[in-house]
Amino acid sequence: MASADERKDAWRGELRATLALAWPLILANLTQQLIQATDVLLMGRLGATQLAAATLALNLTFTFNLFLLGLVIASSPMMATALGQRFNAVRDVRRTFRAGLWLLIFTLPPYWLLLWHVGDFMRAFGESAELASQGQTFLRAYMWCTAPWLLFQLIRNFVSALERPRVVFWLSLGGIGLNALLSWALIFGHLGLPALGLVGGGLGSTLTWMIMCAALLGFVLTNRQFRRFHLFGHWSRFDGQRTMAMIRLGWPIGVTMALEMGVFALAAYFMGWIGAPAVAAHAVALQLAALTFMIPLGLGQAATVRVGLALGRGDEAGVARAGWMAWVIGVAFMGAMAIVMWAIPRHLVTLFLSDVPANAVVIGLAVSFLRVAAAFQLVDGAQVIGAGMLRGLHDTRWPLLFALFGYWVVGLGIGAWLAFAEDWKGVGIWVGLASGLAAVAVLMLARWMLRDRLGLTRLAHA
Repeated sequence: MASADERKDAWRGELRATLALAWPLILANLTQQLIQATDVLLMGRLGATQLAAATLALNLTFTFNLFLLGLVIASSPMMATALGQRFNAVRDVRRTFRAGLWLLIFTLPPYWLLLWHVGDFMRAFGESAELASQGQTFLRAYMWCTAPWLLFQLIRNFVSALERPRVVFWLSLGGIGLNALLSWALIFGHLGLPALGLVGGGLGSTLTWMIMCAALLGFVLTNRQFRRFHLFGHWSRFDGQRTMAMIRLGWPIGVTMALEMGVFALAAYFMGWIGAPAVAAHAVALQLAALTFMIPLGLGQAATVRVGLALGRGDEAGVARAGWMAWVIGVAFMGAMAIVMWAIPRHLVTLFLSDVPANAVVIGLAVSFLRVAAAFQLVDGAQVIGAGMLRGLHDTRWPLLFALFGYWVVGLGIGAWLAFAEDWKGVGIWVGLASGLAAVAVLMLARWMLRDRLGLTRLAHA
């Protein structure tokens, strides 16, 4: 049995390893979210109606984007476990990466067809003809960024499994400035370009992700540490066995993520029934909550890799340390963010909306929503890190059921009841979202604590 000093050294080592892996992932998440935040900020200058239309279209898109991302995310624990078992697992890593490429080839064409007709879906959800038309206009320019964005995430999983994610951060940081410049020029007609309005916002994002993806691809193909994997070697050779393994692991991840985003997207449509100011306020409050969410999301991604590596080594104590270290750091951070959101909500909201009389209603609603968002910071962080911890154990199906129950039964049920039956309106919807996140957080944590009894660490003995 390890001595007390050895256990302390092990925890200190885990803290260093977790932070070394997590901080570039966190900063990359933040910078990628800031790319979207830049679009929201710029389109907010076009007017509340344009912001509402683009927000509704994006919310619908992100739900499906996250399902496809879940399929791709499955590559992370698969690569990490293979590298934990054998550091020089070049062939296994390449097979997993190639399976991810084939999944993108199969899924993107029908997805693009769906996105081309997003206006019809918006009208089916009861949105006005004006919002549906403008949302479709924006999305037909934005939709093409999904291919480079997903390929970027697949390559990112590869470099993260090797615990070398810094390049993703630097590229994402450059993407903020690039997207701001392109979208600003294309939306408002600067630098000799035409003023395209919402279309310009979509084109700016598409061009940004194409350039970022090309840069990351060029890096991994030329860097000595990464090129030895020959990621695109025999890429056209379809590996049915590995692709099906990735689908089996990834579809519950994708559905879980889509269920979470879907309930937020449906909340936006509920806001649309309340009125365009409520949609715009929801977009701003959600954008701020999403920025803080990037920190526990990055810690959850780090937990997946660290738990997966320990699982591959057969180190059960290492599994426990990797999971708990990420969870404690993330929940502590979200507690601090809850205090900030509660203390200065108006200052945060007016970063996105000009503090002028015309925006008074939207700002007031956004402030009330953000106070509720402050209350659910802790549980939001706890649930996403919990999902990452379980993902490192290749445990994805029960978290899917937790998400279905928590988000769609608890969250949506309470939110709809408070918003419409009790006339709490937008605040009621946000209280429902907080309740759903709390339910999922409790269930994720309970399953993690029972991992040995449930046999979730069985791969440790393989």
